[in-house]
Amino acid sequence: MGKTVWIRVDRAPQSRRKELTRTALEQGFREMIMGPEDCKKLRSLGKYSQIVIRGDELRIDGKTGKFITMDSKTDVDRALALAGKADYVVVAARDWKIIPLEGLIAEYQGARTKLLAQVTSAADAMVFFETLEKGVDGVVFDVRDSSELDEAVKLVARARRIDLPIVQGKVVKIASLGSGDRVCVDTCSMFCIGEGMLIGSQSSGMFLVHSETKRNQYAAPRPFRVNAGAVHSYILMADRTTKYLSELNAGDEVLAADIANQTRNVVVGRVKIEKRPLVLVEAEAGSRRFNVILQNAETVCLVSDGSPVSIVDIKVGDSVAVWVSEGAGRHFGRSIKENILEK
Repeated sequence: MGKTVWIRVDRAPQSRRKELTRTALEQGFREMIMGPEDCKKLRSLGKYSQIVIRGDELRIDGKTGKFITMDSKTDVDRALALAGKADYVVVAARDWKIIPLEGLIAEYQGARTKLLAQVTSAADAMVFFETLEKGVDGVVFDVRDSSELDEAVKLVARARRIDLPIVQGKVVKIASLGSGDRVCVDTCSMFCIGEGMLIGSQSSGMFLVHSETKRNQYAAPRPFRVNAGAVHSYILMADRTTKYLSELNAGDEVLAADIANQTRNVVVGRVKIEKRPLVLVEAEAGSRRFNVILQNAETVCLVSDGSPVSIVDIKVGDSVAVWVSEGAGRHFGRSIKENILEK
């Protein structure tokens, strides 16, 4: 989601720290603040980063940080002075209303130091993320019991949602092609009907290629899979950058999307590249044209009028779900404002 989320367990009752750490790991969190006395005891719970706190000192994977409880202007000045001098600074306040958070964020912009704020609710975290538009670089959830951990889960789910308006493009061309290398993306998640991935030959417009959740007479459903298309195609990643399908590896996070603009992150488990017959589908959205090259097979579907439809059955004039980007182009997967024409 672009923001750091740490879970702090050292202030929870000693009897609950192991349970909270295990639950946090199960929920997908991988950075935990804990005291040195808990590091060895909790290391065996899984693979994650232990951020060791001693007084106001933080250590994480060879980097250093400072924790500052802000009660006065002196504390604010201490935090301001650390911009550019530490790897991380975590600030906490009993009353955020009296702390000039905007000034802190402005001071840290452009500095190598990451500024994090300690919170206990998803609502507070979102305010900190949005202050001065840029917001803080991350938050630390001070977890005492499962309710604060639930708040952290809500935050991540909310922050990971991406505004991806799907529009209806009109199919203007369908053409069978020769054989080429196509990519199946197998994930560590199960897709629902209506879900797929955003794939296309142009980074400025991608087609919603449906997952293999639909039953057909040729193959059993594989609801973890998207038969995504030719190796040159772009795919929209979880962080809204793009990669070529040929670049995907196990462990990458890609974006799953549906016609209702709901999105979630899914982890790639396997990538299969095989030579198969291909088909080109070109669609027009507004005044722009986009295309996608897919395997020419009954099991490959686009989304038309809200339902998965096999490309074998799609005709010129049909509508298909397309995401159109406002960005002008991509450089190494990131959107840039540059005159780039892809066709």
